[in-house]
Amino acid sequence: MTLPSIERETAAKPRFSIIWLHGLGADGNDFAPIVPELVDPAWPALRFVFPHAPVRPVTINNGMSMRAWYDIAAFDLNARQDEAGMRASIDEVEVLIAREHQRGVPSERIVLAGFSQGGAMALAAGLRHADKLAGIIALSAYLPLHAALAAERSEANAATPIFWGHGTADPVVALQRGVASRDMLQALGYAVEWHTYPMAHAVCAEEIADLRLWLGQRLG
Repeated sequence: MTLPSIERETAAKPRFSIIWLHGLGADGNDFAPIVPELVDPAWPALRFVFPHAPVRPVTINNGMSMRAWYDIAAFDLNARQDEAGMRASIDEVEVLIAREHQRGVPSERIVLAGFSQGGAMALAAGLRHADKLAGIIALSAYLPLHAALAAERSEANAATPIFWGHGTADPVVALQRGVASRDMLQALGYAVEWHTYPMAHAVCAEEIADLRLWLGQRLG
C-alpha cells in the first residue's frame, strides 16, 4: 500500500519527481504551498509528492496520536531511537520511489526532501537507496540510525548532493545536532551543502531562494 499523498505537477508528463516528507504532527498539506515559490518556470516538468505519514502515538507528546514517521521518546541525543518505526518509514519511502519508477521517473531524476522528522527520513532512506538519486534535501533535520549508516549505506548514493538548511535558533532540533550530523556525513565523504539561517524551527525566504538555486543545478 502506498501512503496517501498530495501531488502537484508543474506541467504535463513530469520528467523529475520530488518526494517531500513533512514534520512531526503535520501532514502532506504542510509544504504543498511552497511549490509556486520554489519552482523556476525554466525547469523541466516536475511532480511533487507530499505523502501523509501514518498516524501513531508519540511518546514525547504524552502518547497523543498524530502523523509521524517514527516515535520520539525524548529530544535528548542519547535517547532510545524508534528503530523499528524508522525502518518501517524507510520501506514506505521505497514504495513511493517505486511508484515514481512505474510512472516513468527513474531514481536518478528523483529528489528526496523533508523537514524536521521528514528530513531525517529523507537522509535515512536516501543514503540507503540502492540506485542513484538526483539529490537529498534535509531542512532543520538530523541523521537518524547514524550508527548503522557506514555498514548500510548505498555505494550508488555515496556522491549524491545533499542540501542542508538549519536555523541558528532552532529549539526543536538544536543547531549542534544538525552540525554533528553534517560532520558525520562529511567524514564519510558525502557532499553536504550546508546553510544556516537566523530562524527557529522553520523555513525562510532566503532558504527557499538557496534551495531554488541548488535544485536548478540538479534539474538542468
